[in-house]
Amino acid sequence: MKKITLLLLIITGCAYSQNLNTYKFALVPSKFSFLKEANLYNLNVLAKLYMIKYGFDTYMDNESYSTDFAQDNCNKVFIDVVNSSTMFTTKLSVVVKDCKNTILCTSQEGKSNEKDYKLAYTLALREAFDSFNVLKNHVYSTQKSLGMIGEPVLQEMPIQPKTSLYIAQKTSLGFDLHLSDNEIITIKLLQTSNKDVFLAKKNNSFEGVFFRKDKEWFFEYYQNEKLVSEKVSVWLN
Repeated sequence: MKKITLLLLIITGCAYSQNLNTYKFALVPSKFSFLKEANLYNLNVLAKLYMIKYGFDTYMDNESYSTDFAQDNCNKVFIDVVNSSTMFTTKLSVVVKDCKNTILCTSQEGKSNEKDYKLAYTLALREAFDSFNVLKNHVYSTQKSLGMIGEPVLQEMPIQPKTSLYIAQKTSLGFDLHLSDNEIITIKLLQTSNKDVFLAKKNNSFEGVFFRKDKEWFFEYYQNEKLVSEKVSVWLN
C-alpha cells in the first residue's frame, strides 16, 4: 500500500506541469522559510537567476514590479524551496505553485554532502534546478537562456571545474562581474573597439580576453603556461 501511495505522489507532483507555458512571470521570496535571514547564502538570488534562465520574467517579493507583473496575481508562478536535509546530507527541492497555492510541479531533490553550509545549500539548489526538465521546456526559455554550463570553446582546452555565473555591473570603463554566490571573485572588463571583446582581469591575478562567440561568452587566459577557457554565464543587473 505504501508503494502505491508513493507512486501516486510522484505522478501528481507534476500533474499540472503542462500548464507552465501559460505563465510568463515568476515570483521568488526574498527569504525561504527554512532560513533565518533574507537571501541567506544568496539562495534567493540564485533561484531568481535560474527562473530567468528558464525564460520567466522574475521578481523577488522585495523588489518593485513591472505593471504587467503586478496587474494580476494569477499571471505568475510562485517559487518555494523545501528543505529535507538530514544530519549528513543537504537536500533541497524546488516547488512551483500557482496563485491558489496549488503545486504545479516539484523538482528532483538536489543533494550535497559538503560540510560548509553555504557551499552545500548552493550545490543542492543548483542540482534541483538543473533537474527541472519541465522548466527547461518552458516556451520562453529559448529566448532568455543563460547557458549556465557547457563545453569549452575548443575541446583541447581544459574547462574550469567551477561553474561560472556572474552578475554584471556597468562601470565607466566596461563592466565588473561578480559571482552570484557572493564569493570574493570578480572579473574586471575593459572595453575595446570591438563591442564583443574585452580585456579582462580576474581577481587581479589572471589577465586575458573576455569575448562573445555564437551568442555565448568566454574568458580565456594562461595559467601555468596552459591556456584555460571558461564558458561564462552573465546576468545584467
